[in-house]
Amino acid sequence: MSVKLYVGNLPWSIKDAELKDLFAKFGEVSEAIVISDKFSGRSKGFGFVTFASKENADAAIAEMNGKEIEGRAMKVSEAKPMEEKPRREFRGRY
Repeated sequence: MSVKLYVGNLPWSIKDAELKDLFAKFGEVSEAIVISDKFSGRSKGFGFVTFASKENADAAIAEMNGKEIEGRAMKVSEAKPMEEKPRREFRGRY
């Protein structure tokens, strides 16, 4: 069973491959994604790392939560499901 972790307070310069490398020492990382703004392409300062096993994910949380990377203390926790938000209606001017 795979486990997805939320990784917050990332340096703006970090890329997907670097995020994967940071967490690979804890076990098999099946996916590592840094979330970026869809218009500017700039990092939003957080991402997600998916581990193949719960044990590896727990070890990563214990070791990496609060660890400083480029002067920023990362926040690492198990990801929560995305909440359903009501769709916003665009009301253009006529």
